[in-house]
Parts: sequence; structure tokens; C-alpha cells
Amino acid sequence: MPSNRALLIRCLTVATTPLLAPTAAAADTAPEVMEEVVVVSQRQPYRGDVPLQSLPQSTQLLSEELLDQHQITNLQSALDLSASIARQNDLGGIQDTFAIRGFAGDETMPSGYLVNGFSAGRGYSGRRDISNIERIEIMKGPGSALYGRGEPGGTINLVTKKPQFESAGYIQTSLGSFDSHRVEGDYTDALSDNIAFRINGAYEHADGYRNTDPRKYALSPSVLVNLSDATSLGYELEATKQQALFDRGIVVVDGVPDVPVTRYLGDPENGASEIEALGHQLVMQHTLNSGWQLSAGLGYRDSSQASFSADAELSDGRQLLYTDGTTLSRQRRSRDYAAEDLSGRFELSGTFNTGPLTHHLLVGADAYEFELDFNLGRWRVDWGGGDDTYAINLLNPVYDGVRPTPVPQINQLQIQRSRGVYLQDQIDFSEQWKILLGMRLDDFDQSIDDRVNRLRSSMSQTANSPRAGLVYEATAEWSLYASYAEGFRPNTGSDFYGVAFEPEESKSYETGVKLVTDDGRTTGTLALFRAEKSNVLTVDPTNPGFSTALGQAESAGVELDLATKITDDINAVFSYAFVDAKTSNDTVNIDWGVEIPAGSRLLNIPEHTASLSISRDLELQGAPASAAMGVRYVDERVGETVDPDYVLPAYTLVNLSATYSPTGGITLMADIDNLFDERYYANSYHKLWTMPGAPRTYNMGIRYSF
Repeated sequence: MPSNRALLIRCLTVATTPLLAPTAAAADTAPEVMEEVVVVSQRQPYRGDVPLQSLPQSTQLLSEELLDQHQITNLQSALDLSASIARQNDLGGIQDTFAIRGFAGDETMPSGYLVNGFSAGRGYSGRRDISNIERIEIMKGPGSALYGRGEPGGTINLVTKKPQFESAGYIQTSLGSFDSHRVEGDYTDALSDNIAFRINGAYEHADGYRNTDPRKYALSPSVLVNLSDATSLGYELEATKQQALFDRGIVVVDGVPDVPVTRYLGDPENGASEIEALGHQLVMQHTLNSGWQLSAGLGYRDSSQASFSADAELSDGRQLLYTDGTTLSRQRRSRDYAAEDLSGRFELSGTFNTGPLTHHLLVGADAYEFELDFNLGRWRVDWGGGDDTYAINLLNPVYDGVRPTPVPQINQLQIQRSRGVYLQDQIDFSEQWKILLGMRLDDFDQSIDDRVNRLRSSMSQTANSPRAGLVYEATAEWSLYASYAEGFRPNTGSDFYGVAFEPEESKSYETGVKLVTDDGRTTGTLALFRAEKSNVLTVDPTNPGFSTALGQAESAGVELDLATKITDDINAVFSYAFVDAKTSNDTVNIDWGVEIPAGSRLLNIPEHTASLSISRDLELQGAPASAAMGVRYVDERVGETVDPDYVLPAYTLVNLSATYSPTGGITLMADIDNLFDERYYANSYHKLWTMPGAPRTYNMGIRYSF
């Protein structure tokens, strides 16, 4: 890792050579949310000044109010409210991983998402707490024409709570099932007429339904300085620390004795996985006399993960479970990962006219440098033997015995650098017809120092990502749109000949209808989409042991997102998605060497997903109260690529929550998740690495607002 001095030099270099992050998103919900953005004078990056109703793509917003109604505290649970998002392999329960519209990216890495337009998914920051989140913006469809490299399914942007010039805050505590307890707080105030601050955070600890003893700390102080009526400077810090036993879940194999979802098959004596992350964001916004807005930002995130784990052996020839039905052979792995992510951006946006045409122009540049120090060790039993070293009995697990020492498997220093420029113009031909044209140019390079094999490789790639869209605003309430975009995501590494892989390339098509009623009580989007991706890594058929970029995949479907205020005190939010995600050609899985025929379904992607949230404000003994119900349906999913017949069953979960405020500053809270105690599986990588969902759980808490 570079010295502090070297880091400072890099920061200054990036800051002076127009700047940042590869992705961003936007909201699509009630107009009052956009009014909040105006009040705090903070425009989201990659956004411009185009109204959301006029954008040719589907967007979805998960507001702070919606998350509070369901008493959600983590990002993965929040994303369950969107039917377009499916859970993926979560690396032993210590990272957030998801797919949007069927595409997940690298299944062994955290999913990419943004915080205020800065990348937060690169590296190892653990499970995201949302104590400092104001809203979650889900921008569906390809974003590479603006945000840089990414998946064609969509982009998620987390917008944090900003300092305010009026005093407000709360502190709350809760306890619940599996000896869980949580403390959360938030406070903002003015230090002067031009300076405001905010500090929020949370501490959470539980035994966990899997007895993994998860523990989480999160702290987020921020400050906003109004340098003038036209210029603001904001700084935010995020510090997180997490601890939990590494957990691959349970085994689900025909003929193997069933085990309860609470049975931990890892090794408690390995100790907790340790995850730490520290992030900084510095953003300046300036409004020019002409009304144009200039924005510049710098972000830096340092993250690390260290752990030992006992992972079920996935190789048939090394697995005793297939011999006696009760003895689970395990690998022992060690992980020592450290990452640094420096990024910056510079952006100018505004409106001008050329004759009868109105142009909403957005132009910018960004860059990042990402360093990953990746050290993975592994011990495993020999092929074909009856060695029960480090094995565990499924029916009567005993957590003791010999703990073999892992030997280095991968020890690399990876350095990625990217620079990009982007331009987008949405042109109003009339009050009804709008056309969007965009283009992004990216220059990406990477070097890999392989310390095990004492090899060094490097590669560089360039990519052009065009985007076009058409919007017809038929009435003040209804609009129709269509769009086309191309995107890319670099593949790391090289083939048999030492030549860098071609990047994954994508083409996306979308058309839809949007609704925003005059009174703002109902918003909705119906979208039809199709995306194609090529150059997916697969086994090289002519050079065993090496990979080549020959794979292809596609996803098509329909989505419906609807939010409505049924009455003055009843709100409903509905989300539905049909996703047909599959391979487009015959390939070979790079992990197993197994042939995957064209038309095979993609891992962990349900065809049908639906989410319904209904909430009601009411009075109880003359005091305000509320009640909410959430229902989520997830269709069956393929649970592994080795055996396409291994399918995770469909499930339906019902969650209830309620609040009661007997006095002005006190609120009592309660919630029950998985009301009917349904047994279900949240995600899987293999039948021996299947993560069961939590059984029925409850929480009760109290909040004091001031």
C-alpha cells in the first residue's frame, strides 16, 4: 500500500485532472422528494437538470419513510423491496451481493453500488448499514454511457442524509430474537449561519439465527459549508467495522439427512471475520450566474477483510458426504484482503436554446485508481482418499480437532486505473417530444503482480458507450419512452497466450410507460427490456486450465413499479418483475469445467418476483400510530451451475411492523419478519453452499426524537 505522502500526491493529481466514480442512479417517485434535493442545494452527479418524467428509462426510489415503515436497517433487506433485484452468493454472509434484471457481474466479489455517486462496492466494506441513508435510487438498465463500466441490468445509488441548518435528531434502541440488540442515533444542527453538521451511526450485536455472532459498528459524521449563496462545500466520513463467523450455510442434497437452518457447519474456533472500512467524500457545487451548475468531487475508501473459514469441499472426489451420507469434508481457507479506492469527478450541467430547441446538457470527466492486495490461502484433502481431517458430522457436529494450515493459493497485487469523459444532451423538440443522445469514452488499464507464480501481467482497454432515447409526453400525467444503449465491463486477467481478455460488452433495449398523476398521489412505470452480453469468461476449449472470453448471456422481461396514496392515511407500494435470464451459447463454467448449454438459466435468478408494501397511519387512544405489512414472493431459482437440476424452491414472506407515539418525543416500535416461519433459501452457490433464510424473528424498540 502507498504511503500517506504518496496518497496525498495522488489525490492532488486526480483532483486537478477532472475526476470520479463509474456509476450513479436517480430516483423515480413522488415530487416532494425532488423538492428536498432543491432545499439542500445538492444535485446528484450524473444527473443533470432533466426531470425524471422526461428520462427514457425506468427508475425506482426506496425512500427513508418506506424503510422506516418496515424498520429495515441493512441494504440487502432494503433491496428486497424491489422486484428487479435478486440476492446472490454473499461470500459467507459478509457482503452485499445482488443482480439487477438478471445480471450480477463477478459472483465472487461484492456488487457495485454508489454512495452519492462515488463507488462503494469496490473493495471489502461488508454488509451496508443504512442508518445514514436518506433514499436508495435504483436506475434500471445500462448506465455505462454516463457512469462508466458496469452491468447492463442497472445501477444503485445511495443518497446519504445531509447536514441541515435546523436542530433535529433522535436516538433509539431495540432488542429482539436471537439476543439481538441495536442502538442507532442521528443529530444535525447549525454551527453558524453558513456551517451545518450531522452525525449518525449505529451499533448492532446478536447471536444470530446461525450462531455466527454478528457485530456491526457504523459512524458517519458530515459537515456542509455554504461558502456563498452560489457555492457549497460538503465533507462526509464513513467508518465501519464488522465481525462475524464466516458461514457458507447448510448442505441440501437428496438422500442426505435434513439439518435445521440454525445448524452452523463452519468452525467457531477460527474466530470472526474482521472487516473494516473508512471512506471520505469531498464535494463542491457552484451555481454560475447563467444558472448552470459546476460540481467537483473527490472520494477515497480504504477497506480490509481478514478471516479463516471452514468451507464444505465442493469436489466430488474429495467429499466424504457422498460416501457415508453424514461426514462433511471441509476446506480451510485464509483471507487477507486490503483495498484502496481513490476517485474523482468534474461535471458541468445546464440548459440552453438553439432556435426552437431546448438542450439539457451534461458534460463531465472522471477517474479512479483502485488497488487490491489479495491473499487467499487454502488447505484441502487429497483427491479420492478417505481422509476425514477437518471434517464434521452433520448430525452431531463437534467443533474441535486438528486445524490444518492453509498454503498460498492466490497472492496478488492488482492495480486498476480508469479515466473517462462523458457527454449527454436531452433535447426538447416540443413540450411533448424529447430525444436523448449520449456518449462516454473510457480508457482502462490494469497490472497484476502474481507473487505465487512470480509473474507480472498488464493490459489496457478503451471503450465507447453510446446511448439514445426518445420520450413522448402524451399528457401531463402519461409519457412513453424507448431507449437503446451499449455498455462494457473490463475482464481482468489474460488468456493462454498472455493476451488481455476483451471486455464484456452489452447491448440493451427498453421501452415503457410512465405515470405521475397531477396531485402526485400515484407514480408508476411499466417497462419491457432486453439486454445481451458477450465476452463472458468461460473455459478455453483448446487450452485446459485457461479461460477465454467466448461466453454470451441475455436477459429479457417486464417490470411494473407502482406507488400510490390510496387515501390520506393509506399508502401502497407494489413492484413486480418477470426476468428470463439465460446463456446465449454453449459454454464451459470456468470454476468446474462443466458444459453449460445455450438457454441455461443464470444462477440465483427467479423468473417471477413481486413485492407489496401497505402502510396506514392511524390513532390509538388519541395518539399517532402506524401499521405496515410487507409481502415478498420469490420464484424458484437455479442453485448451482454444476447441477442445473438443483433448484431453490419458491417462497413467500410476510412481515409486519407497527409504531405508537404516546407522547410527542417518544415512539414505540415493533416488527415481525417471516410471520409464518417459512423455511426458505436466500441464495446458493452450490448445493453444499446454500444459505437458508432467517426463521420468524421479532424486534421491539423505542425512539426518542428531539
